[in-house]
Amino acid sequence: MLRRALLAASASPWLRQLVTTAPAARAIVDSYVAGETAQDAVRVTRELRAAGLLVTLDYLGEDTTDQAQAAAVTQEYVQLIGKLAAEGLSHRGAAEVSVKPTAVGLFLGADIAAANIGRICAAAAQAGTTVTLDAEEYAAIEPTQQIAAKLRAEHPDLGCVVQACLRRTEDDCRALAAHGVRVRLCKGAYSEPDSVAFASHRDVDLSYGRCLRVLMNGPGYPMLATHDPRLIQITGSLALLTGRRPDSFEYQMLYGIRPAEQRRLANTGAQMRVYVPYGGDWYAYLVRRLAERPGNLALFLRSLRSKQ
Repeated sequence: MLRRALLAASASPWLRQLVTTAPAARAIVDSYVAGETAQDAVRVTRELRAAGLLVTLDYLGEDTTDQAQAAAVTQEYVQLIGKLAAEGLSHRGAAEVSVKPTAVGLFLGADIAAANIGRICAAAAQAGTTVTLDAEEYAAIEPTQQIAAKLRAEHPDLGCVVQACLRRTEDDCRALAAHGVRVRLCKGAYSEPDSVAFASHRDVDLSYGRCLRVLMNGPGYPMLATHDPRLIQITGSLALLTGRRPDSFEYQMLYGIRPAEQRRLANTGAQMRVYVPYGGDWYAYLVRRLAERPGNLALFLRSLRSKQ
């Protein structure tokens, strides 16, 4: 129930205004968000790379309904990739980008989003790195996968994200694994009806395990996004059982969550990528992170009260 309430809060304009104007919010945000500018994102990327960690960068924002804004977000990504390349951070995908299709115009039309994503992919290819299309609300899943399938003809390393909370995802994993695609598997951070999503944490975990096995047994490149110690252990065991080399899959975690574990995995020789968001539109992202880990809510609320 708490998770559903938090996910509902992520879409509340009133709560957005309350939280984003609270003086104490910035200190909490800084724990999970790199900053507001591309320079901030590059600075954090530089620090993480120095620690032996891979990086994927997300310019925060979604559900764009203005074509000029979609073009501006696209240009932000192109410029960010250029900055990464200029500092030698993008070589061989060491730092890549994650793109929400709705931020670059998906709900304005699939052709608009595809053209904008194609621009970002072209910039990434020139810089020697990759692009991953983030998963969003259920209405965006199918058109996102269709765009990805179309663009892979020119950009075969274009990755996508699937959410274990959705009932369709195991079948999606089978299809994507068969084509050798880069696939990030996460639990999911959007509120969806029971008709399309699993309601209980247990069912989501079981779905994650099934999807994990499909991806690890396939010819693609699995990207396992989880902070769950048990699922991390299962991933390591599956890698041994399937004979996967350490460079044939990767772990992923969010910036600011379990940083010691991130470093531990990297120190074992595993590929460990940190998902780093930046930008001013951080409210929905932060609240969904609290929904994924409701224990963080008490810390957040205490911090707001103590600093007001």
